[in-house]
Amino acid sequence: MKKVIVMGSGKIGSAIALLLSSHDDYCITLVDQFFSEKEFKKHDKNIKRVKMDSNDSAAFNDLLSSQSFDAIISSLPYFCNLTVAKKAKQHHIHYFDLTEDVKTTEAIANIAQDAKTVFAPQCGLAPGMINIIANHVMHSFDSLESATLRVGALPIESSNALHYALTWSTDGLINEYGNPCIAIVDGEQTLVNPLEGLEELIVDGVSYEAFYTSGGLGLSWKKYLGKIKNLSYKTLRYPGHCEKIKFLMNDLHLNEDRNVLKSILEKNIPTTHHDVVIISVAVTGYKNNIFTEDNFTKKYYPAECNHHALTAIQLSTATGICSIVDLVLSKKPLRGLITPEQFTLDDIVNNRFGQYYA
Repeated sequence: MKKVIVMGSGKIGSAIALLLSSHDDYCITLVDQFFSEKEFKKHDKNIKRVKMDSNDSAAFNDLLSSQSFDAIISSLPYFCNLTVAKKAKQHHIHYFDLTEDVKTTEAIANIAQDAKTVFAPQCGLAPGMINIIANHVMHSFDSLESATLRVGALPIESSNALHYALTWSTDGLINEYGNPCIAIVDGEQTLVNPLEGLEELIVDGVSYEAFYTSGGLGLSWKKYLGKIKNLSYKTLRYPGHCEKIKFLMNDLHLNEDRNVLKSILEKNIPTTHHDVVIISVAVTGYKNNIFTEDNFTKKYYPAECNHHALTAIQLSTATGICSIVDLVLSKKPLRGLITPEQFTLDDIVNNRFGQYYA
């Protein structure tokens, strides 16, 4: 029996718990500070719910000492992850998260240096699955020229001015819109400004725009530095979104007052269960001395899991991290920092949790 703690019962955390608990060899402890009474009293197979604040060190230690846990997954906002990672190291438990935050990931990489267990940050959609898919496409080249990774999590239909819906963490969204973006430009590691590099593209007859956002490359730029001329990550949105976000964040200076921006977005932008996730990877380079371009473009939609309707962003994020957790817990003892691209796309789609990506 694999005993796993999932920290955070929001959209993604609840999906992770649901997917893992659908197999009888997993026993899940789902932890959240803000369970509603109705949610707390749910009786889901193989899921135990615990009310706890991750900043309550004594309660956290008591939980981790209460039984022999194999892993802890943080689906909390990025600024909570370091606390969870430190507890995982203290109690010798494998650690996984979804964060896009660069500084948090660097701090966790430092924690992992002498760890006795695995530390696997950035195992969600972007970073996470996008890096695995990009690595899959790039692997077929003899030498690389450029790669652009693009991901969009969007409402299928939208009538608001931003043409957007809040389908995941608002804190994470603002973070990726407001922080500098790592890229490789002319063979050098470079910082580019978020919301810049605007381009247009068409997928299945639908127009989108793409622009730089922070964190989507994860740590994969380190793997390809010195091996590729240009490497970047961009977020996909419907046309016009970037201009309006730039007005909010730059012209109104709300990037400097993110709590106000978060309040504005959460009060005025709806959530939706009718979403689509678009993944697009374009790679150029040489195969057999011939300059070649290869592309991976696919749309992912909501689906049912164990009689629960899950959104595209829930499934595309949760299936990726669940597959990585399952692969780590099924392998011989591993330790230290693990990045998503250490797993192949075949590893994921052949895993019992990863068939959504097949």
